This record gives sequence, structure tokens and C-alpha cells, in this order.
Amino acid sequence: MNNLQQILAEKLEFLLKNTALCLTDLQKTQLVQLVLLLHKWNKAYNLTSVRDPQDMLVKHIMDSLVVSPYLQGKYFIDVGTGPGLPGLPLAIINPDKQFYLLDSLGKRISFVRNAVCELGLTNVYPVLSRVEEFKPDHLFDGVLSRAFASLSDMTDWCQHLINEKGLFYALKGQYHQDEVQQLTTEFTVQQVIALQVPELVGERHLVLIKKV
Repeated sequence: MNNLQQILAEKLEFLLKNTALCLTDLQKTQLVQLVLLLHKWNKAYNLTSVRDPQDMLVKHIMDSLVVSPYLQGKYFIDVGTGPGLPGLPLAIINPDKQFYLLDSLGKRISFVRNAVCELGLTNVYPVLSRVEEFKPDHLFDGVLSRAFASLSDMTDWCQHLINEKGLFYALKGQYHQDEVQQLTTEFTVQQVIALQVPELVGERHLVLIKKV
């Protein structure tokens, strides 16, 4: 294990102690590997504005993982996944669930494909497509998005992806009531959860929306 890998492994261990999440040693190793891959690819492909690998652990990995306890169902699609966030971290710690990671930018999906291969993940399906053009062969229990669009755009563009009991999981910074008021009457906010991300400065919220 090289020096950076060791530092990241210790930092991850420390961050996880501040949550209720229980991970296996393999999952922790995979999460550290994911950060190292992101750090390596970022130099050439500019996948994220976060440059420091330790910051990536907080702002990308932990920020994704804290959503895990709220996932209901088995089949999920992460729309506008970027470099696989929150989809890849969630797939690593939920091997029993299936994650489709969709983005319209080729370099991002190339990174996701590479990460899936390097990490040996069998429950991730990268999809290169615009969300409104993607026609899945089955509907999803959950549509995830992180900094992808407004709540009204998310529900509007993704409603063809979700099954009748499914939920939209919108990861947001601050929670804005006016954004909720822009939702059409077809959708209702089921719950707003204030997320605690260790060492993250600023608010994080998970907004759960369902079709009426």
C-alpha cells in the first residue's frame, strides 16, 4: 500500500466512525481505490473540480454514502452521474442492488466503465445517453440525482424511468421550499432528510419525491 493509499484508508476509517454505516474491508478498499482512480483520471479529463484526494473522500464518497440507509428497492438509476456519483460509492456498499449510471458525456462514462472494471463491480451498468432519450427495458425503484437539475426538471425528464411505487432521490445542498412549489401536481415531496456528512462544510439534504 503506497503512502497516499494509506492516508486515504485511515481517513476513510475515521470518517466512517462518525456514521452508522458498517462496511466490509473489501468495500473500504474499493472506495479508496475509487478515489485514487478519480484523482488519476482527473488530471487528464477534468472530471471534478475537487483536486485533493482527501477532499474527494468527504465531498464525493461520504456525501454519496450517507444516502444509502434511505434506499428502498433493488433497481436504481443515477441520472447525470458525472464520474459515477453517487452511483459508484452506493453500488460498492450495496452489492445486492443494481445501479444504472447514466450520463450524456463520453469521458465520464469512460471513467465509470474503467472504474467498474478495475474495482470488479458486477452490479453497475454504465449508460451513455441523454436522460430523455434513454428507454430502459425495466422501470426503476429509484431515480437518484446529485446536483443534476431542479426538482421540477428532474421529475419531468425522468418520470418515464420510474415504477409506480418508485421514489426520486434528489441530493441537494440547501433545501429551498420555492423549488418544491414548482413541482407539478403529479408529484409530491414525501420526505426531506437533513444529511450529516462528516467534515463537510455546508448543508446537505435528501429530498424524496413520489408520483401521486
